[in-house]
Amino acid sequence: MDVEVPRPTTVSAVFRAAARVIAANGHYQGDFVPDVFDREMCVPHFLRPMSIVAALKTAVTGDPHRTSLLADEAIAVLALRLEVNGEMGPFYGDIFSLEEHIAAWGDVPGRTVESVVAVLYAAGDAAEVSA
Repeated sequence: MDVEVPRPTTVSAVFRAAARVIAANGHYQGDFVPDVFDREMCVPHFLRPMSIVAALKTAVTGDPHRTSLLADEAIAVLALRLEVNGEMGPFYGDIFSLEEHIAAWGDVPGRTVESVVAVLYAAGDAAEVSA
């Protein structure tokens, strides 16, 4: 029997759901998920440790590689909140630059699951207040 998982419908809910995904699966640096081409692993991608961008996409679509307008909106909001090398937000506003900015923040050596989860929950709180 398949159980339908309720998906978030607001940006703040996306951040909270992504935080739960990272807390459950772990935070992965360097790509969306480990062994993205399934050369060594047979675990479904949505159960693997994942990057922040992948967790945001998974929270909305159930798949770390599938995008949606809500996931893209959450990516844009989060990218503008994160400071990377003294820069708040990416230089360009396209989705790839936004994703790369988040990835750069998440790929800092020593970045922990706890810090990622804390930032996602804080972003969820801020998005809810500003909504």
